[in-house]
Amino acid sequence: MSEGVKIIAVNRKARHDFTIDETYECGIVLMGTEIKSVREGKISFPDAWAEVKNGEIWLNSFRIAENPFSSIFNHDPDRKKKLLLHKDEIKRIARRVEEKGYTLIPLSFYFKNGKVKVELGLCKGKKAFDKRADIRERDIQREVSREFREKLH
Repeated sequence: MSEGVKIIAVNRKARHDFTIDETYECGIVLMGTEIKSVREGKISFPDAWAEVKNGEIWLNSFRIAENPFSSIFNHDPDRKKKLLLHKDEIKRIARRVEEKGYTLIPLSFYFKNGKVKVELGLCKGKKAFDKRADIRERDIQREVSREFREKLH
């Protein structure tokens, strides 16, 4: 992430459960009361996913809490949100999603120059043995760095 970026939320579970092949930065279409709730960090997306429909990408299972200070014109917290990408990117993503096992998962939400952005990952599910291998590799790396620090002192 570069300058002018403020991270709202990160989906750490996605990096554990999926192998991420590509990432895309997307804009997201929000209503006025939704952006107020996002600024307050009142979002939830543990099982969120995106799909390609009619040449557009839609984010599902992404919940933005209602703003309690808003009037009767509040938003529906569970509505599908449209993601903004270039047409050629959408076509490329649609071809990859049609392949077996690929899913679109939101990896993080952040503000970039005052606009809400979504980091969307083209992911493939990990098997249980893949997860164990990643944990084993992380533990080995931790041991190596610990030994290296001890030798410096």
